[in-house]
Amino acid sequence: MNAQTVLAAPGGGEFQAPGPELFDFPPLFAGGPEWLTKPVVFAVFGSLLVCGLFWMAFAKPKLVPRGMQNIGEVGYMFVRDEIARPFLGKNTDRWMPLLMSLFFLIWIWNIFAVVPVIQFPIASHIAFPAVLAIIVYVTKVYLGMKHQGPVKYFTNMIPPGLPLPVYFLLVPIEYLSTLILAPFTHAVRLFANMFAGHTIIAFFSLVGFWFLIEKPTFAGFGVGLIGVVVTIVMVAFELLIQFLQAFLFAMLAAMYIQSGLEAEH
Repeated sequence: MNAQTVLAAPGGGEFQAPGPELFDFPPLFAGGPEWLTKPVVFAVFGSLLVCGLFWMAFAKPKLVPRGMQNIGEVGYMFVRDEIARPFLGKNTDRWMPLLMSLFFLIWIWNIFAVVPVIQFPIASHIAFPAVLAIIVYVTKVYLGMKHQGPVKYFTNMIPPGLPLPVYFLLVPIEYLSTLILAPFTHAVRLFANMFAGHTIIAFFSLVGFWFLIEKPTFAGFGVGLIGVVVTIVMVAFELLIQFLQAFLFAMLAAMYIQSGLEAEH
Protein backbone atom coordinates (compact mmCIF):
# COMPACT_ATOMS: atom_id res chain seq x y z
CA MET A 1 0.00 0.00 0.00
CA ASN A 2 1.25 3.45 -0.89
CA ALA A 3 2.70 5.33 2.09
CA GLN A 4 0.51 8.32 1.24
CA THR A 5 -2.76 6.41 1.60
CA VAL A 6 -4.60 7.82 4.58
CA LEU A 7 -8.25 6.90 4.02
CA ALA A 8 -10.16 4.11 2.38
CA ALA A 9 -13.31 5.12 0.56
CA PRO A 10 -16.39 3.20 1.74
CA GLY A 11 -17.28 2.32 -1.83
CA GLY A 12 -13.86 0.88 -2.53
CA GLY A 13 -10.66 2.43 -3.78
CA GLU A 14 -8.01 4.37 -1.98
CA PHE A 15 -7.67 8.02 -1.15
CA GLN A 16 -4.18 9.29 -1.92
CA ALA A 17 -3.18 12.28 0.18
CA PRO A 18 -1.34 14.99 -1.75
CA GLY A 19 2.39 15.19 -1.15
CA PRO A 20 5.52 16.90 -2.52
CA GLU A 21 4.37 16.16 -6.07
CA LEU A 22 2.12 19.22 -5.71
CA PHE A 23 5.24 21.34 -6.10
CA ASP A 24 6.77 19.53 -9.07
CA PHE A 25 6.06 21.19 -12.39
CA PRO A 26 7.28 19.98 -15.78
CA PRO A 27 8.44 22.44 -18.47
CA LEU A 28 5.58 24.39 -20.04
CA PHE A 29 6.04 22.61 -23.35
CA ALA A 30 7.74 19.46 -24.58
CA GLY A 31 11.41 20.02 -25.22
CA GLY A 32 11.37 23.34 -23.38
CA PRO A 33 14.01 24.33 -20.83
CA GLU A 34 13.55 22.69 -17.45
CA TRP A 35 13.50 26.02 -15.63
CA LEU A 36 10.55 27.35 -17.68
CA THR A 37 7.71 26.13 -15.46
CA LYS A 38 4.40 27.44 -14.19
CA PRO A 39 5.90 28.95 -10.98
CA VAL A 40 8.54 30.84 -12.99
CA VAL A 41 5.96 32.24 -15.39
CA PHE A 42 3.67 33.43 -12.62
CA ALA A 43 6.60 34.77 -10.58
CA VAL A 44 7.40 37.04 -13.54
CA PHE A 45 3.72 37.81 -14.01
CA GLY A 46 3.46 38.81 -10.34
CA SER A 47 6.43 41.15 -10.74
CA LEU A 48 4.88 42.77 -13.81
CA LEU A 49 1.55 43.03 -11.99
CA VAL A 50 3.15 44.95 -9.10
CA CYS A 51 4.86 47.29 -11.57
CA GLY A 52 1.61 47.79 -13.49
CA LEU A 53 -0.50 48.48 -10.41
CA PHE A 54 1.85 51.13 -9.06
CA TRP A 55 2.36 52.67 -12.49
CA MET A 56 -1.43 53.05 -12.68
CA ALA A 57 -1.45 54.55 -9.18
CA PHE A 58 1.43 57.02 -9.48
CA ALA A 59 2.19 57.65 -13.16
CA LYS A 60 0.00 60.77 -13.13
CA PRO A 61 -0.64 61.62 -9.47
CA LYS A 62 -3.40 64.09 -8.64
CA LEU A 63 -3.47 66.57 -5.77
CA VAL A 64 -6.78 64.98 -4.74
CA PRO A 65 -6.22 61.23 -5.21
CA ARG A 66 -8.88 58.94 -6.61
CA GLY A 67 -9.17 55.44 -7.99
CA MET A 68 -5.90 53.50 -8.10
CA GLN A 69 -3.99 56.43 -6.63
CA ASN A 70 -6.07 56.09 -3.46
CA ILE A 71 -5.20 52.41 -3.20
CA GLY A 72 -1.54 53.06 -3.96
CA GLU A 73 -1.25 55.76 -1.31
CA VAL A 74 -2.89 53.55 1.31
CA GLY A 75 -0.39 50.81 0.47
CA TYR A 76 2.52 53.24 0.61
CA MET A 77 1.48 54.67 3.97
CA PHE A 78 1.01 51.19 5.43
CA VAL A 79 4.51 50.07 4.44
CA ARG A 80 6.01 53.41 5.53
CA ASP A 81 4.30 53.61 8.93
CA GLU A 82 4.12 49.94 9.93
CA ILE A 83 7.28 48.49 8.38
CA ALA A 84 9.87 51.12 7.49
CA ARG A 85 9.67 53.89 10.09
CA PRO A 86 9.78 51.71 13.23
CA PHE A 87 13.21 50.41 12.14
CA LEU A 88 14.70 52.89 9.68
CA GLY A 89 13.60 56.23 11.14
CA LYS A 90 15.24 59.05 9.20
CA ASN A 91 16.37 56.57 6.50
CA THR A 92 12.79 55.52 5.71
CA ASP A 93 12.22 57.41 2.46
CA ARG A 94 15.44 56.16 0.90
CA TRP A 95 14.49 52.50 1.36
CA MET A 96 10.78 52.70 0.65
CA PRO A 97 11.08 51.52 -3.00
CA LEU A 98 12.78 48.29 -1.93
CA LEU A 99 10.43 47.62 0.98
CA MET A 100 7.33 48.43 -1.08
CA SER A 101 8.52 46.08 -3.81
CA LEU A 102 9.27 43.25 -1.37
CA PHE A 103 6.00 43.53 0.52
CA PHE A 104 3.64 43.72 -2.45
CA LEU A 105 5.55 41.24 -4.61
CA ILE A 106 5.52 38.60 -1.86
CA TRP A 107 1.90 39.32 -1.00
CA ILE A 108 0.78 38.91 -4.60
CA TRP A 109 2.90 35.77 -4.99
CA ASN A 110 1.19 34.35 -1.91
CA ILE A 111 -2.32 35.35 -3.02
CA PHE A 112 -1.81 33.36 -6.22
CA ALA A 113 -2.46 30.29 -4.04
CA VAL A 114 -6.20 31.07 -3.97
CA VAL A 115 -6.55 32.57 -7.46
CA PRO A 116 -8.42 30.22 -9.83
CA VAL A 117 -6.28 28.67 -12.58
CA ILE A 118 -3.02 29.71 -10.87
CA GLN A 119 -3.76 28.14 -7.46
CA PHE A 120 -0.13 28.03 -6.42
CA PRO A 121 1.84 30.16 -3.92
CA ILE A 122 5.06 31.12 -5.68
CA ALA A 123 6.98 31.42 -2.41
CA SER A 124 6.36 27.71 -1.70
CA HIS A 125 9.32 27.07 -4.02
CA ILE A 126 12.36 27.83 -1.86
CA ALA A 127 14.30 29.40 -4.75
CA PHE A 128 12.08 32.50 -4.84
CA PRO A 129 12.23 33.53 -1.17
CA ALA A 130 15.91 32.52 -1.12
CA VAL A 131 16.75 34.99 -3.90
CA LEU A 132 14.90 37.80 -2.10
CA ALA A 133 16.60 36.95 1.20
CA ILE A 134 20.02 36.93 -0.49
CA ILE A 135 19.34 40.38 -1.97
CA VAL A 136 18.50 41.72 1.49
CA TYR A 137 21.53 39.98 3.02
CA VAL A 138 23.99 41.33 0.44
CA THR A 139 22.49 44.81 0.84
CA LYS A 140 22.88 44.60 4.63
CA VAL A 141 26.53 43.50 4.50
CA TYR A 142 27.39 46.09 1.83
CA LEU A 143 25.80 48.89 3.87
CA GLY A 144 27.52 47.70 7.04
CA MET A 145 30.96 47.67 5.45
CA LYS A 146 30.32 51.02 3.74
CA HIS A 147 28.93 52.93 6.73
CA GLN A 148 30.81 51.25 9.59
CA GLY A 149 33.99 50.15 7.87
CA PRO A 150 34.97 46.65 6.67
CA VAL A 151 36.50 45.74 10.04
CA LYS A 152 34.29 47.64 12.47
CA TYR A 153 31.14 46.22 10.88
CA PHE A 154 32.10 42.77 12.11
CA THR A 155 33.48 43.91 15.47
CA ASN A 156 30.36 46.01 16.11
CA MET A 157 28.30 42.82 16.13
CA ILE A 158 29.87 41.93 19.48
CA PRO A 159 28.82 43.94 22.58
CA PRO A 160 31.81 45.47 24.37
CA GLY A 161 32.66 45.32 28.06
CA LEU A 162 31.98 41.63 28.72
CA PRO A 163 34.38 39.31 30.59
CA LEU A 164 36.95 37.73 28.26
CA PRO A 165 35.77 34.09 28.73
CA VAL A 166 32.27 35.09 27.59
CA TYR A 167 33.59 36.10 24.17
CA PHE A 168 34.78 32.56 23.43
CA LEU A 169 31.14 31.49 23.53
CA LEU A 170 29.47 34.68 22.33
CA VAL A 171 31.56 35.47 19.22
CA PRO A 172 30.86 32.26 17.25
CA ILE A 173 27.19 32.30 18.29
CA GLU A 174 26.76 35.93 17.26
CA TYR A 175 28.48 35.50 13.91
CA LEU A 176 26.62 32.26 13.19
CA SER A 177 23.29 33.88 14.03
CA THR A 178 23.87 37.15 12.17
CA LEU A 179 25.71 35.96 9.07
CA ILE A 180 24.25 32.49 8.46
CA LEU A 181 21.10 31.73 10.43
CA ALA A 182 19.43 35.12 9.93
CA PRO A 183 19.35 35.03 6.09
CA PHE A 184 18.53 31.30 6.17
CA THR A 185 15.51 31.72 8.46
CA HIS A 186 14.47 34.85 6.55
CA ALA A 187 13.88 32.71 3.46
CA VAL A 188 12.75 29.48 5.14
CA ARG A 189 10.06 31.15 7.29
CA LEU A 190 8.24 32.40 4.20
CA PHE A 191 8.80 29.20 2.23
CA ALA A 192 7.70 26.85 5.03
CA ASN A 193 4.46 28.71 5.73
CA MET A 194 3.44 28.80 2.08
CA PHE A 195 4.46 25.17 1.53
CA ALA A 196 2.52 23.94 4.56
CA GLY A 197 -0.55 26.08 3.88
CA HIS A 198 -0.81 24.92 0.27
CA THR A 199 -0.44 21.27 1.29
CA ILE A 200 -3.13 21.51 3.98
CA ILE A 201 -5.63 23.22 1.68
CA ALA A 202 -4.93 20.69 -1.07
CA PHE A 203 -5.50 17.81 1.37
CA PHE A 204 -8.89 18.96 2.64
CA SER A 205 -10.14 20.08 -0.78
CA LEU A 206 -9.20 16.65 -2.13
CA VAL A 207 -11.07 15.00 0.75
CA GLY A 208 -14.19 16.96 -0.21
CA PHE A 209 -13.80 16.18 -3.92
CA TRP A 210 -13.12 12.48 -3.34
CA PHE A 211 -15.99 11.69 -0.99
CA LEU A 212 -18.60 13.97 -2.59
CA ILE A 213 -17.82 13.65 -6.30
CA GLU A 214 -15.21 11.01 -7.12
CA LYS A 215 -16.49 8.24 -4.77
CA PRO A 216 -19.83 9.51 -3.42
CA THR A 217 -21.43 7.26 -0.82
CA PHE A 218 -23.87 7.82 2.01
CA ALA A 219 -21.21 6.83 4.55
CA GLY A 220 -18.62 9.18 3.05
CA PHE A 221 -20.93 12.19 2.73
CA GLY A 222 -20.08 13.49 6.21
CA VAL A 223 -16.33 13.15 5.59
CA GLY A 224 -16.65 14.98 2.28
CA LEU A 225 -18.72 17.75 3.84
CA ILE A 226 -16.13 18.20 6.59
CA GLY A 227 -13.45 18.43 3.91
CA VAL A 228 -15.35 21.22 2.12
CA VAL A 229 -16.01 23.20 5.31
CA VAL A 230 -12.44 22.89 6.53
CA THR A 231 -11.15 23.92 3.10
CA ILE A 232 -13.21 27.12 3.22
CA VAL A 233 -11.99 27.90 6.75
CA MET A 234 -8.38 27.15 5.85
CA VAL A 235 -8.51 29.35 2.74
CA ALA A 236 -9.75 32.26 4.88
CA PHE A 237 -6.99 31.56 7.42
CA GLU A 238 -4.42 31.24 4.66
CA LEU A 239 -5.34 34.68 3.31
CA LEU A 240 -4.34 36.10 6.68
CA ILE A 241 -1.11 34.09 6.76
CA GLN A 242 -0.24 35.25 3.24
CA PHE A 243 -0.49 38.87 4.32
CA LEU A 244 1.40 38.29 7.58
CA GLN A 245 4.28 36.50 5.86
CA ALA A 246 4.70 39.35 3.37
CA PHE A 247 4.61 41.79 6.30
CA LEU A 248 7.17 39.83 8.35
CA PHE A 249 9.56 39.40 5.41
CA ALA A 250 9.53 43.13 4.64
CA MET A 251 9.78 44.03 8.35
CA LEU A 252 12.85 41.82 8.80
CA ALA A 253 14.34 43.32 5.65
CA ALA A 254 13.95 46.81 7.18
CA MET A 255 15.54 45.61 10.42
CA TYR A 256 18.50 44.01 8.62
CA ILE A 257 19.08 47.11 6.48
CA GLN A 258 19.11 49.30 9.58
CA SER A 259 21.64 46.96 11.22
CA GLY A 260 23.92 47.66 8.27
CA LEU A 261 23.44 51.42 8.43
CA GLU A 262 24.14 51.64 12.16
CA ALA A 263 25.96 49.43 14.65
CA GLU A 264 23.70 47.20 16.73
CA HIS A 265 25.83 47.53 19.87
